[in-house]
Amino acid sequence: MFIDFLVIGFIISTVTITIILFTRKLFYRQMSSKWRYNIWFLLLVALAIPFLPSQLLHTIQLSIPFENNLPSSWSRANLDHNETTSAMNSNWMQDFSVSVNQSSPDFVNISLMLIWICGTFIFTIFAIQAWLKLRKIKISIDKIKNKDVTATFESCKKQLHISKDITLGTSSSVQSPVTFGFTHTYVVLPSHIDNQMSKEDLQHIFLHELHHVKYKDIHTNYLMMFYQIIYWFNPLVWIALKKMRLDREIACDTSVLNMLDDYEQNIKYGRAMINFIDFTAKKRYNHLTNEFNGSKKQVKQRLEEIMAFQKESKLLKLKSMIIFIVVGLLITSLIPFVSVLAHDSNQYENFTAKKVMYEDLSSYFNESDGSFVLYDLREDEFLIYNKEKSTMRVSPASTYKIYSALIALEEGIITSEDNTIEWNGVEQNYEQWNQDQTLTSALTYSVNWYFQTLDKASGLNTIKDYLTYMNYGNEDISGGIDDHWLVSSLKISPVEQVELLQSFYNNAFDFQEEHIQSVKDALKVEETEAVTLYGKTGTGNINGKDINGWFIGFVETHNKTYFFATNVQDIANATGSRATEITLSILRDKQIYY
Repeated sequence: MFIDFLVIGFIISTVTITIILFTRKLFYRQMSSKWRYNIWFLLLVALAIPFLPSQLLHTIQLSIPFENNLPSSWSRANLDHNETTSAMNSNWMQDFSVSVNQSSPDFVNISLMLIWICGTFIFTIFAIQAWLKLRKIKISIDKIKNKDVTATFESCKKQLHISKDITLGTSSSVQSPVTFGFTHTYVVLPSHIDNQMSKEDLQHIFLHELHHVKYKDIHTNYLMMFYQIIYWFNPLVWIALKKMRLDREIACDTSVLNMLDDYEQNIKYGRAMINFIDFTAKKRYNHLTNEFNGSKKQVKQRLEEIMAFQKESKLLKLKSMIIFIVVGLLITSLIPFVSVLAHDSNQYENFTAKKVMYEDLSSYFNESDGSFVLYDLREDEFLIYNKEKSTMRVSPASTYKIYSALIALEEGIITSEDNTIEWNGVEQNYEQWNQDQTLTSALTYSVNWYFQTLDKASGLNTIKDYLTYMNYGNEDISGGIDDHWLVSSLKISPVEQVELLQSFYNNAFDFQEEHIQSVKDALKVEETEAVTLYGKTGTGNINGKDINGWFIGFVETHNKTYFFATNVQDIANATGSRATEITLSILRDKQIYY
């Protein structure tokens, strides 16, 4: 869900910025200017975290708060509602669906995504405008012919051990010395300023700009611009990046002062800045350039730092590094939290079977989306169509009723012998529902009220405990006692359906065998001399449209048992009966069911 990205991005950026700002305020004088600037790179790293694949986040997180209580290696496993049923009668493929009214399940998500896209589009235009201004500057550059100035520039390059080719020039399009250029670097002075300022002032300016080159601040500008576009919705990011730019200028000032190594020179460096302000008109800052000056407030703060400049002691450097490392570890400790947030509950990520074959079975699905999963118990081998959809969680619809029945049996709400519930007389959608029901008839006709009655008797907490114990999909029953399995919160993937059926079949849950057998018997839909077919259908219906069809179950042959789960998704024609037809066609063609 796109909203997840926004939430994760907002939280990680806000928390990280808060930590950095608090650290700067608390330890400002315990950190050198260089490390006060470097600490902002932790923010740039943190801003990338929401873009990391969730699997990578899970790998690097310090702990994983998920547990598995099953004795086997099975792991855990979403959509809407509808249903079909099974039984040994001629109508077992009939769909019994109940429509769920929803305005639009993704309306908020889509709306937020569109707003975010509009924001990124607008700020991308601003970035393009900044880039076009750089092109304008490049076109207007006049190379400096004053040999004294070029000699001073080359001397400064040599002092900083910079050997790369850098274009030095003047332009009427700039009002402050600027450094820019992603592939080729330009240092550009305002027109005629090379003749108006002293050699000493120019040396100070060149040293400052060349430090930007040395520390690759130009490329950092592009990264900062990218994050400003992506995180335009968080004003704290804008504030943080503004402070980062100021800290960068102060760090460059300090680097120059360290080179000058003379208090009088430091004074002159500050005066050069003041003198330069006299040449500067108020204008907008180009975020793709490094400019010698800034706003009056920023220049004032830089001058204060210059006046307070002292050589960095080893102790100050050590304290700076310790603070940087501590803050880095503190921000890294957020990763498990982010990992949990980034965990895509709609995706089953723990499928680790060793023997898996993937086969294109799209012809069986016609033009619908979906997945087919088959597990050969004896060979311990999976056959999967549509790898992505096979682990995508959707609503279980009526397939959930298998486990609703099992929980009720375990809780003693019904027994294998006494499982009849009287109809309360309230007219239902299907004639088959308007009568007293047994477990078998309720599964056969997929009677909603029967299983809702069982669930209410079990209670949400008990159901939650069982689903957690069985690792049932996302285990989310927040949709409520009646509706969590109806196009609501509970979701499960085809792979998980198969894994769960296998655990159910082999009673890996250590439930009473009598209860397992009772549910198995109720799931039996067809039996021949060669095979016995067990299954349960489900259909998810929103606003009268069947959008999600299930058929899950298992086939017993003379010497093998196969578990299967078919899920079909369409805009209006995805039913349990259609999923059943697809399943039976595949099983027949593979000579498993005949």
